[in-house]
Amino acid sequence: MKKRIAALMLAAAVSVGLAACGNNASDTTSSASVRTEDTSGDTSASSDSAETQELKAVPETVTIKSLNANQEEIDLEVPYNPERIAILDMASLDILDSLGVGGRVVGSAQTSLDYLQDYVTADGISNLGTIKEADLEAVMACEPDIIFIGGRLSGSYDALAEIAPVVFLSTDSEAGVVESVRKNASTIASIFGLEDKVDGLMADFDSRISKLAEFASGKTAIVGLCTSGSFNVLGNDGRCSIIGKEIGFNNLGAGETTSTHGNESSFETIVEKNPDYIFVMDRDAAIGTEGAQLAQDIVENELIMGTDAYKNGHIVYLEHPAVWYTAEGGINALNIMLEDLETALLAE
Repeated sequence: MKKRIAALMLAAAVSVGLAACGNNASDTTSSASVRTEDTSGDTSASSDSAETQELKAVPETVTIKSLNANQEEIDLEVPYNPERIAILDMASLDILDSLGVGGRVVGSAQTSLDYLQDYVTADGISNLGTIKEADLEAVMACEPDIIFIGGRLSGSYDALAEIAPVVFLSTDSEAGVVESVRKNASTIASIFGLEDKVDGLMADFDSRISKLAEFASGKTAIVGLCTSGSFNVLGNDGRCSIIGKEIGFNNLGAGETTSTHGNESSFETIVEKNPDYIFVMDRDAAIGTEGAQLAQDIVENELIMGTDAYKNGHIVYLEHPAVWYTAEGGINALNIMLEDLETALLAE
């Protein structure tokens, strides 16, 4: 009987305490707002209120612009400040690394890029396949909050979206590489509340483009991709478009649609066009094709030796083809691509 009375008394005390807590909670906001204006008194209550308001202001999700499986721009709701990231696109990984949130990567596609090797060799980071073929089981097993892909995996978009929200970003040749990087970096930064970092990361690219553009003014070029023993001409609508689109070489191959791997060209056609410069990206080297013929052996044949570009030493082999081919759109990648051009052109 005594135990029952004690239990009833305890229950009554808890009930009174909860009621008091409820009343205090409703009073906190008004008392804190009054004390905020009273700078001569105790400010602890206003500080507590500010912290509470800040916590309340942090959203659970954020809506960004992304692409869908049909490469159409959509509004996509993703977790705000996600902790577990799956990476199937090297340009996005590059941006995450630059923003300082790479430590949240729990799974990554394979890459040969030196500056991103830590994300494929570190303990605790799952192998998710390649940027062309994702290991869906591995992606699911790493339990990501968010997944990043590029255009090579657009066909897997729906399957990946069943695991977690899929952020699909690309480089827009109409806007240009630099503006695409700026836009995509801003989009990714907004997911983590790091928008204020983007301007600093992009700070010197415009001035570097301007110096290269000054050099390129009035000069013609052919931009090409070597693959499987052939030379494919690229326009201003896809890979390497920065050379003609933003830097401003008069790209003599810009008249045709060439967005994927370019259009196979005869060397007679190149001789006929006789450009001031020939830019060469070695695709086989970029993807590590075993036994492939070197780009230089393909390009520097008897016909090409008759062009002004060859005679003047103006054949430029892009020094980091894997960056140009697999990571265009990243911040570090853009820096490396510009360095390749600056070394070849501005050091003359």
